[in-house]
Amino acid sequence: MLRILRPMISRVTAPLGRSLARIGLTPNIVTIVGAVGVVVSALYFYPQGYLYAGSVVVTVFVLFDMLDGAVARARDSASAFGAFLDSSLDRIADAAILSGLLWWFIGGGDEPLLAGLTLFCLVSGFMVSYIKARAEGLGVNCDVGVAERTERLVVILVAVGLGGLDVPYVLAGGLWLLAAMSLLTVLQRLVETRARLNDPDYVEGAAGTDDANNGA
Repeated sequence: MLRILRPMISRVTAPLGRSLARIGLTPNIVTIVGAVGVVVSALYFYPQGYLYAGSVVVTVFVLFDMLDGAVARARDSASAFGAFLDSSLDRIADAAILSGLLWWFIGGGDEPLLAGLTLFCLVSGFMVSYIKARAEGLGVNCDVGVAERTERLVVILVAVGLGGLDVPYVLAGGLWLLAAMSLLTVLQRLVETRARLNDPDYVEGAAGTDDANNGA
């Protein structure tokens, strides 16, 4: 949904990526530093109830992690493993954010309903990513949905940050919105994948591939 902003974001991240490349940082280092920063800050701040401060620090590391692609382009060093590493660590970072928040809700926050809602957001967020990866493993594209990773991060970080400033209802509202968006995206991707797998062109291509593999 936020893809329309990518050209504008690229104009900002490109010079930053060149600067990081000049000081010797590689895309994988940027990816690892960003992910580790998100995990450590989310699991440190959120369980203690420092929701606003935690959201600010997490956002800084999330933005830093977004620069790995810009660094790869600046160094002309994009690789399949880099994309794999980035995707894998993104899942860990996302899990840490919601796990830290869940920890707070079942502890000092004493909000069992929001704890359950956070758990739902955690699981549904993984399903959004898994369905896309599984579809691509079957040879079809499934790049659809109202809540890709960027949208989910914006919703949760804004909601938690404002919740930490005691803005009423915003944290619960943000979690309900995230849950609804994630569920809708799961359904959209299931429908899209089913349609593409049932496409006759896909069936013929898959059959041809199977014949080639059987003959190998």
